[in-house]
Amino acid sequence: MLDIENLVFDEKGLIPAIIQDYNTKKVLTLAYMNKESLTLSIEKKMTCFYSRKRKELWLKGETSGNFQHIINITKDCDSDALLIEVIKDGPACHEGYDSCFNYPVLTSNEKEFNLDSLMDLLVDRKLNRKEGSYTSYLFEKGLDKILKKIGEESTEVIIAAKACDKKETIYEIADLTYHIMVLMANENITIDEIKSELKSRHIIDKKIKQEKMTS
Repeated sequence: MLDIENLVFDEKGLIPAIIQDYNTKKVLTLAYMNKESLTLSIEKKMTCFYSRKRKELWLKGETSGNFQHIINITKDCDSDALLIEVIKDGPACHEGYDSCFNYPVLTSNEKEFNLDSLMDLLVDRKLNRKEGSYTSYLFEKGLDKILKKIGEESTEVIIAAKACDKKETIYEIADLTYHIMVLMANENITIDEIKSELKSRHIIDKKIKQEKMTS
C-alpha cells in the first residue's frame, strides 16, 4: 500500500503524477498532486489533481464526465514521482484527444491508421458499449463468440489462399486480424506484449512449437 507520509513532495507541497492507460499503457497526461488530492484520489479511486494555475483541487471528469478510475499507484525509486494506471471514461485531454501528448482518438473515417489506434478504439468500445456496434456485440456475447469468429475467419483465410486469390486473402486476413485484436482487448493483452513475445523467440529461424513437441 502506498504510504503518503514517505513520499517526497517539492517545496510547494506537490508531487508529479504520470497518468497511464491501464489497458494500452499509453501515457495520458502529467499532472500534480498534493497530500490532500492524493488522499482523495485513493479514497475515491479516481484521479484528483491540484491545479497550479487555479491553486485548487480538481477531480478529473467532474465537469466533463471523463473520470479516470485508478487501478494502481506506484512511486518511483526516489519516492518523488508517481505512476498512476487508470481506466478512463473518455478523452484525457481537455481538447478532446485521447492523450495530452497528442494521441488523437481516431475514427474509421480518418486517413491516419495503425494497429495501435485500432486497439485503442477496440478497448474504448469494450469499456463504452455502443448500440448497433458489431464490436460491442462481440464483447457482449463474450469469449466463446469471439473464439468462434476467429475459427470461422481462419477458415476463410485458408480457402482464399488455397484459391490463390490475393485480394480475397488480404480481405480475409484483415477480418481475422480484427477478430484476434478483439480477443486481445477482451483478455487485456496489448500489442506490445505480442511484439515482445515475438522478439524473444527469434521467430524467423526457429520453429518454437515443433521444438517443444519433440524435446
